[in-house]
Amino acid sequence: MTTAAGSPFTEALVSEDATSEYPARMRRFGQLVGSWAARGHRLDEATGEWHDREFTWIVAFILDGRAVQDIEVVETEQGKRETVATGVRVYDPLAGAWRVSFFSPKTGEYCHLIATSYRGGIRQDGTQTDERPIRWNFSEITADSYVWDGWVSNDGGSNWELTEHVEATRIT
Repeated sequence: MTTAAGSPFTEALVSEDATSEYPARMRRFGQLVGSWAARGHRLDEATGEWHDREFTWIVAFILDGRAVQDIEVVETEQGKRETVATGVRVYDPLAGAWRVSFFSPKTGEYCHLIATSYRGGIRQDGTQTDERPIRWNFSEITADSYVWDGWVSNDGGSNWELTEHVEATRIT
């Protein structure tokens, strides 16, 4: 069985556009649908060192346009493409917010967040695998770029430490 582009699985999962049921709400993450060249820095909390990183971020509507899924693709040292993470963002009309789940099996990261509008961007608050509070903010969103910052709290949300900063430009 194959799940390549054009397969029954892909055709059933990926949607051409957002649902028409709540178009204004779908724009929150729908504006990010496409492919992005991302560059940033991530803090290694164990060593205190910052590491540069580059990846391609690909975002699409899924589930008949009721959700948005993204994948993070990196180039390996051998020059191959590897998908290392995915996020699924589903709008919950009863809560009036987006439910976000992020998975990176290779690094053991499994995060669950709630996303809302914040200062012209998107704020996602939740917990990471070790149960510490996290905050992921999209800001400076334009048609062709965005900034994303990841924060973690070691004291239940009173203070926040920046652990990642990413700037991206649209490819498609």
